[in-house]
Amino acid sequence: MLQKTFSRHPLRIIGRTLWLSGTIFLVAVDYALNVYRRRESSHAARLSWMQRSARLLLRVFNLDWQTSGKIPARGLLVCNHLGYLDIVLLSAVAPGVFVSKREVKTWPVFGMLARMAGTVFVHREKRSEAGRSASEIKNALDRGALVILFPEGTSSVGETVLPFKSALLEPAAQSRHALSVGCIRYMLTDGSVADEVCYWGDMTLVPHLLNLLGKRSISAHVSFAAIQEPCANRKQLARRLHSEVLRLKDSYSVNNS
Repeated sequence: MLQKTFSRHPLRIIGRTLWLSGTIFLVAVDYALNVYRRRESSHAARLSWMQRSARLLLRVFNLDWQTSGKIPARGLLVCNHLGYLDIVLLSAVAPGVFVSKREVKTWPVFGMLARMAGTVFVHREKRSEAGRSASEIKNALDRGALVILFPEGTSSVGETVLPFKSALLEPAAQSRHALSVGCIRYMLTDGSVADEVCYWGDMTLVPHLLNLLGKRSISAHVSFAAIQEPCANRKQLARRLHSEVLRLKDSYSVNNS
């Protein structure tokens, strides 16, 4: 896939790769000046930095986005998960504290940005780690942050929404913090969203990223909805949230068919 795109648009890929490198440098400098040195207001400064940085990065991909529904500012937001671009997109729209699998720490570019953004990293293979992660999520919720969780546990091709895992929903089930759902959808005019925007299965990050930089443009839409009557049982809550995300997905498909 990368070879085909590179043969068609070598200058675009090379130019955007250099642009991305320069943007990452500027983002790091911005972090050092406006977050690292301002520890007394680090949360607000971090959110502002995240949104600025994400919007700069989306310009590199020539990604245009739209939203529908009220964008949440606090509480727990659960969303479908299509790939690494979701994190940049949501940071541009509704910056918050992300919950991500531990492997993301080691990813080029996105791992560094995730650490700088204060992401809660989860070791999904160790049940003993669930309690620590849930405690970090609860602390973030209690201080009024927006916590963003992808309960599918992995990214997918986007044809449907995978069942939600309930372990990390315990803090939301036990509290009365605001609860919202979101649904992301991408559109691509010169390729396949499933193969070239979504990042799933055994795909390799660097070739996928370089291929994505070769696309002419990307469009994205994020739908939001508030949950008015949350469930006290986390497994019931997982099913309720899953059905709401599916509803947003189906509603967008009907309205744009």
